[in-house]
Amino acid sequence: MSIAELRKDYSRASLSELEVAADPIAQFSVWLDEAIKAQIPEPTAMSVATVGTDGKPSSRIVLLKQVDATGFTWFTNYQSRKGQEIDQQPYVALLFHWVELERQVRIEGKIERVSAVENDQYFSSRPLLSQLGAIASEQSQAIDSREALEAQFSAVEQQYGKHPIRPEHWGGYRVVPENLEFWQGRRSRLHDRVFYTRTADGSWKRQRLQP
Repeated sequence: MSIAELRKDYSRASLSELEVAADPIAQFSVWLDEAIKAQIPEPTAMSVATVGTDGKPSSRIVLLKQVDATGFTWFTNYQSRKGQEIDQQPYVALLFHWVELERQVRIEGKIERVSAVENDQYFSSRPLLSQLGAIASEQSQAIDSREALEAQFSAVEQQYGKHPIRPEHWGGYRVVPENLEFWQGRRSRLHDRVFYTRTADGSWKRQRLQP
């Protein structure tokens, strides 16, 4: 079968601009909670899209670690490719895709680093091996072999033992949203799309978009 012939008609739910929460963060929290309760694999997984100085985009999957009124927070290596691109262009796009619920959420906004206190708190909550891995890996840099990577890890493990210290180049980012779109799949590709835009006074405007 040609991949052009692969298709599915969506029919699980609907979405009305008259029924969603006035605050998109509240609406997102409802959908995230439903994704978690539905036992969807990796419900906090999201695509993060950045742009380099050459104007070319790149994206990857990371895990959301906190969402509140201030924005969407996740953690990584600041010296990675995405970290360098964020330093150059502090605007990103996030995408959640919950296939089993036939839903997507798109988020666009400015990105900022979280505080050292927040970084330390989250780093200390991670499993020991994840802490050591964050120290050992020079994320996005070329390396000769898997064996060389494991040797780096072993060296870090011997140095720090069970008490690693968060490296300065590792920490969190918070995306402060400027707009969000909630997408619910519907029959005949007449999908429901509700779009929120932050206004000058900090409130949110919502409207329905055509599919």
